[in-house]
Amino acid sequence: MRGGVCSIRALAPVLLPRWLCGPGARPARLHGSVRFLSTDSVSAALPARARVVICGGGIVGTSVAYHLAKLGWTEIVLLEQGRLGAGTTRFCAGIVSVAKPLSVESKMADYSIALYERLEEETGVKTGFVRTGSLCLAQNQDRLLSLKRLASRLKVLGVSCNVIKPKDVARLHPLVNIHDLVGALHLPGDSVVSPPDVNHALAVASAAHGVQIYEHTSVNHVVVKKGHVTAVETDRGSIECEYFVNCAGQWAYELGQSGEVKVSVPLHGCEHFYLLTKPLSEPVQNDSPVLIDMDGRIYARAWHGGILSGGFEKNPKPIFTEGRNQLEIQNMQEDWDHFEPMLSALLRRMPGLESCEIQQLVNCPESFTPDMRCLMGETPGIYGYFVLAGMNSSGLSFAGGAGKYLAEWITYGYPSASVWPLDIKRFGNLQSSRTFLRHRVMEVMPLLYELKVPRWDFQTGRQLRTSPLYDRLDMQGARWMEKHGFERAKYFVPAGKDLLALDQSKTFYKPDWFDIVGAEVKCCKEAVCVIDMSSFTKFELTSAGDQALQLLQRLCANDLDVPVGHIVHTGMLNQRGGYENDCSVVRLSKNSFFIISPTDQQVHCWSWIKKHMPSDPQLHLEDVSWKYTALNLIGPRAMDVLSELSYVSMTPEHFPSLFCKEMSVGYANGIRVMSMTHTGEPGFMLYIPIEYALHVYNEVMSVGQKYGIRNAGYYALRSLRIEKFFAFWGQDLDSFTTPLECGREFRVKFDKDTDFLGRDALLRQRVEGVSRRFVMLVLEDHDTELDVWPWWGEPIYRNGELIGVTTSSAYSYTLQRHVCLAFLSPTNTDGSPAAVTADFINRGDYEVDIAGQKFPAKAKLYPFSSLFAQQKRRKDDMELSNFQSK
Repeated sequence: MRGGVCSIRALAPVLLPRWLCGPGARPARLHGSVRFLSTDSVSAALPARARVVICGGGIVGTSVAYHLAKLGWTEIVLLEQGRLGAGTTRFCAGIVSVAKPLSVESKMADYSIALYERLEEETGVKTGFVRTGSLCLAQNQDRLLSLKRLASRLKVLGVSCNVIKPKDVARLHPLVNIHDLVGALHLPGDSVVSPPDVNHALAVASAAHGVQIYEHTSVNHVVVKKGHVTAVETDRGSIECEYFVNCAGQWAYELGQSGEVKVSVPLHGCEHFYLLTKPLSEPVQNDSPVLIDMDGRIYARAWHGGILSGGFEKNPKPIFTEGRNQLEIQNMQEDWDHFEPMLSALLRRMPGLESCEIQQLVNCPESFTPDMRCLMGETPGIYGYFVLAGMNSSGLSFAGGAGKYLAEWITYGYPSASVWPLDIKRFGNLQSSRTFLRHRVMEVMPLLYELKVPRWDFQTGRQLRTSPLYDRLDMQGARWMEKHGFERAKYFVPAGKDLLALDQSKTFYKPDWFDIVGAEVKCCKEAVCVIDMSSFTKFELTSAGDQALQLLQRLCANDLDVPVGHIVHTGMLNQRGGYENDCSVVRLSKNSFFIISPTDQQVHCWSWIKKHMPSDPQLHLEDVSWKYTALNLIGPRAMDVLSELSYVSMTPEHFPSLFCKEMSVGYANGIRVMSMTHTGEPGFMLYIPIEYALHVYNEVMSVGQKYGIRNAGYYALRSLRIEKFFAFWGQDLDSFTTPLECGREFRVKFDKDTDFLGRDALLRQRVEGVSRRFVMLVLEDHDTELDVWPWWGEPIYRNGELIGVTTSSAYSYTLQRHVCLAFLSPTNTDGSPAAVTADFINRGDYEVDIAGQKFPAKAKLYPFSSLFAQQKRRKDDMELSNFQSK
């Protein structure tokens, strides 16, 4: 390399690269190597019927086939439009690492490593497996802190890892320049493999278990009748089937859109570049650790005595927006100007490469999703149609574990671990716009290596769904975050604050919005605040007879046969007793119900209810989320504001807790006013027809001035609900959490007439005892000003032994301490789950590990009133007139 950048003495021809194309290396082409599978002959007739058809012969599709076969499935057909492994799998860099942002992703990668290691023994196919380990480098203290948090989380999973010093990096990898490093995370279990060989091994093992594999067979569309998969139409005929799995990678979006019934698979391709060098004068050892330099935006691994290095640039190049199709992915055009920043970063990190010869610059496509998480699971509305795609350049790391989870899902109806962060039902049709996907992936790809502090937000694809009050709130200083495409206010910046500095504030420590949120919380407790919560999912279930009631009685653990106007908090449970939905249900009339669920439950909850609805034309479910603006009026003066606007007494005697009335507010009729706030504080939820939203808001703010009213955001709501021990689905609760484990048995009515879903599982658990319990942990000896904050995912120790992790955390402005919610799961000496009792919880000494530093904490099973009595509310001489001046 010369001229400070690059001297290319030898470039490989711009052809389809062969994986490990060093001396004597086997080409990546698998065509012909699997002839014994009867896959090579185009003339071979397809079977007329199969139980499951898998589309996609890359490493993801073959993993699904392998794991289904291992679970005893027969009549499995795998279809590949070109040749096995001729898609993204062929170009994969071959790195398998557990350094992932989510625990479930790290679990999948850890399983993949174990699977790939044993495949050679199982199949006789060499997979190129080498346990090299990896080094995640840190060029600054914030990055090192993020790696320490990752290390704490990985240790919970049993993954070996250590935070090391720069000199240790030099010892493990002498080529690395350490002058600008402050530390690193060493993961000795990480590995490298030959992706096409792993793909081949999975195909061989699958075929040995009876999987039929057909190359050169394109899926035209999936036939759906009455909401169920019935067949797959290919260019070589039709195959009747019960299940279809879309593992089409880059083409998964197009395949989803190809049928009469559209399936949303929100992913988009980007070009991905990596460099191959010829062997160095002193060849790099094959077992040299993989380097992951996220601050430099590059990764590097040993490759036949040389280096393979790629990265995730700030200005990625999206591709295939127009839906271009090709049977096999070819090496696309080199772009040295585009790769130059990554090449410069590589030379800074490994100066010894200055004189090396380059063999090839590879440009290949990778698919990315709107939130950097893969797409997994059964699609909403079509039973038997599953998806596993959108791997965000981690397909090799995820394929083994994701294939296992999806095979379990198809077999048992659920995977063996909670995969909600990856569930395709977290998205809806609103994320299927090609323009949205193109713009979002241009942000997603660089974010893979960006330093992401807690509560960061995407910047692209915004203002997709907004409340009618958006502009009004924006003018009043709202700072926004996005949930399921909906803009929600985080907090409101008072006039005179430096908005730019506040927006750019990113830290693991005390945030700049601390005092702003504190003032909003204080107003919620002492006066009255308004929070726009229009993003909540809202359904109406109606029937001509009692069908709606009977359905809800079957789906809900609580008793819905209550008087008209009453509100019931309830879980919708699965057969295991776990939460599929946590919602509030209002009985509007004898045969009409209003269901309120979390924002990101919109698709999942709809799908769950529809799945269990009988085919009855007199039973109707409607999504009315867009019809109502929801205002949360929180605080002791909320009743005064509403009384003035409605000329109706709002005192508890006249308007009891958990009650709903349709009222007039200002000039607007038909406002559904509910005495609940989702925070434990007094107040009301107002569900307002959208055409009245601005009028009602203006009236509330006008009348509320004399009572000290102000806007508040979701950060204040979070603080209030966590200090009151309120669990939220998707953060604290999931499909594996039962009401008995989180102290909600009082919301389970075992004696109601209807046998609700999950009842038998809960009765067994009540007899056997629970092996995990939801607790509140109040941190002690934690300096809010100087110490790293807990956010979520921090390990918890009881008497020095690991016992759980936090699920959500917030600073309690009432207690003036941090509060964490968590599940504790003790084990017996043999590793089996142990029963958890109140005595066990109360007798332990607890610590919370925040980025490697442990802080003592007190555990509480319930938010005892004494907890708050210990912290007297500081009296403030601020009069209501002072509130009016703000």
